[in-house]
Amino acid sequence: MRIGAIETGRLSLVPLAVEHADEMAEVLSDPALHVFIGGAPHSPQGLRARYERLVAGSPRPSETWWNWVIRLRDEHCLTGTVQATITAAERGCVAEIAWVVGTPWQGRGIATEAARGLVARLRQQGVRVIRAHIRPDHHASAAVAAAAGLARTGHWHEGEVRWELPVTRPPAA
Repeated sequence: MRIGAIETGRLSLVPLAVEHADEMAEVLSDPALHVFIGGAPHSPQGLRARYERLVAGSPRPSETWWNWVIRLRDEHCLTGTVQATITAAERGCVAEIAWVVGTPWQGRGIATEAARGLVARLRQQGVRVIRAHIRPDHHASAAVAAAAGLARTGHWHEGEVRWELPVTRPPAA
């Protein structure tokens, strides 16, 4: 499976590079953003170290990490990230997805557009099941998941609700 860029109406989802760390440290710098995603804002150096690990890839042979930064083309700036952890399973690949958009760009549909682009790419790549885990009180992320085609399930994991889009058949060749 190939990561590559993803183009949507307003966005370019660009494969993550260590060089994105300085700009992304600013994008993700609002402490309020971390209420739902956990942790605290990283310094540019801390984010650079994190991105080095992500770009190197998963140490598990059955797991692949795909990470993109979200570029808002008209404003020539990065606004957030989307990611997928893809795991080989007996009946095909399963992807755990997540997204985050910096506070100044929230409420503009960027996360929804990026998540839809990500889900479309995963389906094109033959991923069988797409999942996200969302805190039950994070209504904005729940709306993004629903807009991307995922449905809330009754499954819980570490205080979060699983949302899922099963891909019932492979895409046509």
